[in-house]
Amino acid sequence: MKNLIVKVAAAVMLVLAPAIAQAAEGYSTANVNMRAGPSTRYPAVAVVPAGSSVEIRGCLSNVNWCDVEFYGGRGWVSGQYVQAVYQQRRVYVGPQYYRPLGIPMVSFSVGNYWDRYYRNRDFYRERDRWSRGPDYYYRDRVYRDRDRDWSDDKRRDDRRDDIRRSDRRDNDNRGNTRSSDFRDLPQFNGGKADTYNRPDPRASPFVCRPGDPSCD
Repeated sequence: MKNLIVKVAAAVMLVLAPAIAQAAEGYSTANVNMRAGPSTRYPAVAVVPAGSSVEIRGCLSNVNWCDVEFYGGRGWVSGQYVQAVYQQRRVYVGPQYYRPLGIPMVSFSVGNYWDRYYRNRDFYRERDRWSRGPDYYYRDRVYRDRDRDWSDDKRRDDRRDDIRRSDRRDNDNRGNTRSSDFRDLPQFNGGKADTYNRPDPRASPFVCRPGDPSCD
């Protein structure tokens, strides 16, 4: 009876061994970007050269993306670019091979994953936006760019309006100066043209006075 229990336990451990394994050896089949999340829209963090060895730490159950380790760095690569050895042959990593290869199924969270591996990356500063998903991030960026362009256009319009107003003020000031200078000429009396008197051609401007023989 004791021997039977030992044999059953050994058989169970043999069946469960792949499932409890923590990683599997894989190989890149092309020069592929290792990304900060399971989508081509996440930032690239490294390039895995074709034929390079990677440690597959886990894969998602809903999409064929795997969390891999490459030269001490971590990131996500599509399973269609990763092969692993299964029954003495290489197969592309897919959900049907996760359990036989000992690859655990994992989930992905920007907050937890980026906190562990990407704190020194530039894109980490926008972690809160990325946490809503890459589609939201890029849609939000389009809105931000559009608002920034609108704001820039408005500032340019405001500057043009300021220039126009300044030009109008300058023109008005020049016109007022000319008018004031003209009315101040000695030939004018009270600013009325009909009081203009004949000037002496020898000394202009000149205002004739009653009884002055030079005006005859």
